[in-house]
Amino acid sequence: MKKDSRNKISRRHFLASAGAAMVLPMILPGCAVGRGGRPRPSNRINLGVVGWGMQGPGNTQSFLAETDCQVVAACDLDKGHLQSALDTINDHYQNKDCTPYHDYREMMARTDLDAVMLAVPDHWHALVSTEAARRKLDIYGEKPLAKTIAEQQAIVRAVQKNKIIWQTGSWQRSQSPFHKAAEIVRNGLIGEVTRVEVGLPSGHHDFAGTAPELLQKLASLPDKITDLSKVTPGSAAWNLAVSEPPAEFDYLTWIGASKLEPYIKQRVHMNWRWNYNTGGGQLLDWIGHHCDIAHWGMDCDRSGPSEIEGHGEFPAADALWNTCTKYRIELKYPRNITMVIAGGHGDIRSGTKWIGTEGWVWVDRGGFDASNPEWKKGKSLPEELRKVKLYESRGHWRNFLDCVKSRQPTITPVETAHHSAMPGHLGLISMLVGRKINWNVEHETILHDAEATKLLTRAYRPPWRLS
Repeated sequence: MKKDSRNKISRRHFLASAGAAMVLPMILPGCAVGRGGRPRPSNRINLGVVGWGMQGPGNTQSFLAETDCQVVAACDLDKGHLQSALDTINDHYQNKDCTPYHDYREMMARTDLDAVMLAVPDHWHALVSTEAARRKLDIYGEKPLAKTIAEQQAIVRAVQKNKIIWQTGSWQRSQSPFHKAAEIVRNGLIGEVTRVEVGLPSGHHDFAGTAPELLQKLASLPDKITDLSKVTPGSAAWNLAVSEPPAEFDYLTWIGASKLEPYIKQRVHMNWRWNYNTGGGQLLDWIGHHCDIAHWGMDCDRSGPSEIEGHGEFPAADALWNTCTKYRIELKYPRNITMVIAGGHGDIRSGTKWIGTEGWVWVDRGGFDASNPEWKKGKSLPEELRKVKLYESRGHWRNFLDCVKSRQPTITPVETAHHSAMPGHLGLISMLVGRKINWNVEHETILHDAEATKLLTRAYRPPWRLS
């Protein structure tokens, strides 16, 4: 083990040195270039990917496009997904070199890995991330940072302790409209910020396309059901929904540390986010995007709200899809700023809007507007207005690889991901207990509310435990 550890450190130092050298003009002899013009293997970042559902394929394709990254391993609990990953990766390289894994721990034990891309359901974020950090692997991880605040805190500690590079999949920070909007706010062009509006999706969305299959089965029942959030245990509809997992899918491992529930096809792949046992609904699914941008403009990447009051509409707690379908959360921030996070409310527009004493600016995917028409011109602010210059990334996945080499923080490091997701977690807790909660930003504790405090964490099903 000691020898392996020394080898990894030497490789990491070599990559860092190579990254620093990239800023100098240099001419490489032919022998220093690998096959097809690729860098020699010693110059590449060896990457393993975990999860091939919704985000995994796209993230991996982005890394495959970078010539200084070599995807050498893939892990998934569904044999069909794993084969798809292998086919994609090996077809790209025109070889059969990518190694498949069923157990992420076995993959991470490889001594030739430098980094991992993690795209697993929320209920797996903490276990997989802390294991990778313990192995001193740099991590590209998805949002929200984890299923609970306590798990997020554990990930932050593990990343900091092991001094690894972390990039969160909050890729909007690497897009010019969001960067420009945040700089407008940070440079005081809208005056003092008084209110921030964060509009997120509402309801449920059948990402996997598996709902019609079940709804067709349910059509035979006397009571017509057209919404999976109306299906509850003990009903005829529930009995039709429950089945044995397919042989190629290791459901028992997939459910992991969460409560063991019957297998239902419509709440595993992609649609796990609509069950609080494994996901966090639209609120937690999107908080790491638009609230992340809101915090960037507010200069709150290391801060957060002190008062949180949320109201929402929920299906039955034991429903097949049970996450909040409509919600509104009001939060009090430093400098007397009020933030409103809402899904399903027409007065809060999708995206992020900062309102100040001298104007406003709004940004969303494919949309940008502002009180001053001049601010809408160009991809970035005129240089004379940029007294505060925010971190610029030339590509979210590229930024991660660059930072693996330079050992400098990414544009969305772990601490940022932690604070960006916090309002969503706290808003959900407020909705669940039915009252306003008070948050100690410095100590990250809920004040004077034992019931709410319990929701900062969750019970783990043996034998899983978070070290």
